[in-house]
Amino acid sequence: MITKVQSWGNSQGLRLSRQVLEDAHISVGDEVDLAVHDGVIVIAPAKRVRGRCNLKELVTRIPRDYKPQEVDWGEPVGKEAW
Repeated sequence: MITKVQSWGNSQGLRLSRQVLEDAHISVGDEVDLAVHDGVIVIAPAKRVRGRCNLKELVTRIPRDYKPQEVDWGEPVGKEAW
């Protein structure tokens, strides 16, 4: 795909086709990792970094009818003390 670097205010940008974004698994609004390797610009989907979510956001994802249960992990394998 050939495209041009264009000016938007004091910045420059590229327009990427929908197909290019779909092929790269990137959606509008997603964070991307931008790097330059040997003069080549590489744009990749950003990997989620631990600690990016806050506790309140995570708690809101818990279903209201969630009931915690005990999980049996089996017999001790090493030097675990029970």
